Amino acid sequence: MKTASEIAYGYLRETEMPFEDAVARTEAALKVEGFGVLCHIDIQAKLREKLGVEFPKYVILGACNPPLAHRALGEEINLGLLLPCNAVIYEQDGQVHVGVVDAEKMLSVVGNPAMLEMARQVNEKLRRAVDNVVAHARR
Repeated sequence: MKTASEIAYGYLRETEMPFEDAVARTEAALKVEGFGVLCHIDIQAKLREKLGVEFPKYVILGACNPPLAHRALGEEINLGLLLPCNAVIYEQDGQVHVGVVDAEKMLSVVGNPAMLEMARQVNEKLRRAVDNVVAHARR
């Protein structure tokens, strides 16, 4: 498994807080940055339900910043294929990880230079949310 520093398509941090607290704090931190959580996918529960397999705690949050999404869709109507922005919270080897997609890498596939500044703004907000979750654990 790649470490956080090797993940080219996202921003990941580790936290000492319990998993459930990390999920709640991530949702709250995203909200502070103007993102609503559109979906909350419990991968552990879904894999157990659909495949009968055990998997570590793993949640995907689909997050959307409405003003930025509106601007982006105005530039690229098909951008909905890449939305919403995902955040993950998971346990691995006794450690809780919190991460977000790299919007610049994701939107680079669009090939529209007008998207770059929006992607930078999204990254700043998403990364600040993750950093705030980790900083909250240290208090």
